[in-house]
Order: sequence, then C-alpha cells, then structure tokens
Amino acid sequence: MSGRGWVLFAAMGILWGIPYLMIKVAVGGVSVPVLVFARTAVGAAVLLPLALRAGRPAWLRERWLPLLAFATIEIMIPWGLLSDAERHITSSMTGLLIAASPIVAVLIGRLTGDAERLGTARWAGLAVGFAGVAVLAGPALGDGSPWAIVEVLLVAVCYATAPIIAARRLADVPTLPMTAVCLGGAALVYATPAVLTWPAALPDSRVLAALAGLAVLCTALAFLVFFALIREVGPSRALVFTYVNPAVAVTAGVLVLGEPLTASIVVAFALILAGSVLATAPRARKAVTPVGSPECR
Repeated sequence: MSGRGWVLFAAMGILWGIPYLMIKVAVGGVSVPVLVFARTAVGAAVLLPLALRAGRPAWLRERWLPLLAFATIEIMIPWGLLSDAERHITSSMTGLLIAASPIVAVLIGRLTGDAERLGTARWAGLAVGFAGVAVLAGPALGDGSPWAIVEVLLVAVCYATAPIIAARRLADVPTLPMTAVCLGGAALVYATPAVLTWPAALPDSRVLAALAGLAVLCTALAFLVFFALIREVGPSRALVFTYVNPAVAVTAGVLVLGEPLTASIVVAFALILAGSVLATAPRARKAVTPVGSPECR
C-alpha cells in the first residue's frame, strides 16, 4: 500500500471509529431527531455541491426505489436507533456490537442467495463472532438496558444489509451523488421531528462540538476520504479499516469519557475481531494449470 493509502486508511479508522464517542456526548444535550437531522443536513449541505458538479443525476428517476431502501436501511433507521441506544449504554459497547456487522453480512448474504459456499473457517468465524457478541451483550441484558442492546444489534443488521442492496441494485450509481441524495432525503425525514423536539436553550459547547464533529468530520469528510481510499487501494482492501474502528471506539470511550475497560470487553473485542476476519476471508482457490494470463485481483 502506498504512503497515501496508509494515510487514508488511518484517517478512516479514526473518522468512523469516533462517532460513537460524539453521539454519546451529543445525546446528553439534544434529542435523537435533532442529532440525526444535524448530522444529515450538514453532511448533505457539504456533499451536494460537490455531487452536482457532475450534472443532474439522470439515474435518480430509474433507481429511486432501491435508493430509498438503501437510504432507509443505511442512514434513517440505524442512525436513529444508534443515537437512542447510546442514551443507555456506553459508546465502547456500542462500537464493539456494531463491529459484528461483517459477520451478520456474511449470514444475510448466504440467506439471500449468495452462491458462494461457506467453508469451515468462515462458519467458525460466524460462531466465534457471535460468541463475542454474547460475551459483550449478555451482562447488559440483565442490567436494565436490553432494548438498547437490541437497538444496536438491529443497527448491525442494517449496516450488513444496506451494502448488499448497494452491490446488487446500485453498483453502477456514482457513490458521491448517491451519498449526498441519501443524506438529503434523511434530513427531510428528520426535519419535522427535529423541529418538534428542538431544545429550548442553546446546548453547551461540548454538545455543539460533538454535533459539528459528527456532521462535518464523521459524515461529510469521512465519505470523501472513503471514496479516495477506494480509488487508491480498491474496494476490498479499503474495507479492512472496519477492523480498526472497534479499537478506536473503545479507546476513545475509555480515555475521553472514562468508560470502564473490563475483561469482558477485551475478550469480546478479540472474539468479534477474530470472527470478522475469519467470516469475511475469501475462500482459497485451488491451484490449476494456468492457461493464458493469470487472474488478477
């Protein structure tokens, strides 16, 4: 990987590892609808001008249905659930539970017609990963926050499902305009609930900084960096940064918010990370006598 690729990789690990910390801070001062509206509206305002440089999106009329499904499952539902859940559980636990998304994606892909067979290693990865989720979520289910755990697990399912929709129905749609349209649509959906729950007084500076960070850094800038990373190293290698995000989320929660670093968190992190690596690893190809040029990846 080039030096530029490593810089982009490190940036993505941070930009999509710290939202859980910022959400935890923001929900202490504003309602969930206000939080999601601020994040999507500002993100759309930054990305839309860049997206419109390419002209009016001709694909919008033909692809509106899968686009709506993608926006609903990738942004509208999970960002609301995630923000509500962090009113009751730590940002560290949230980040680790979300890390199970690659594992869930493998299972959903298998259940929805993925023709690739799962080998022994990938089935073992699924089992190990779900064991990590059980280690992490089990104690919380008995601590009075079961619905928050369910909300985060539903977010993991959403994050695992949305890319499947994108890959199967939106593969030829430009990513930057698609993201801008999805953010703008989500902002419109959350606008009325946000107005109805708007804070009576201006939130403190810590909350405002968290909202700004979520919108500008973790949404608008993060998507731009993500697209640059894909162009630099390719889509498969670009997604490896998702294995770094949980560590960033836990570290940020412990250092900034003073959240506890328990043995169960460490064990769960190791199990979920190992499970994700195993479950998403490509199957080994059998060696064959080459005919013509070798396959490139």
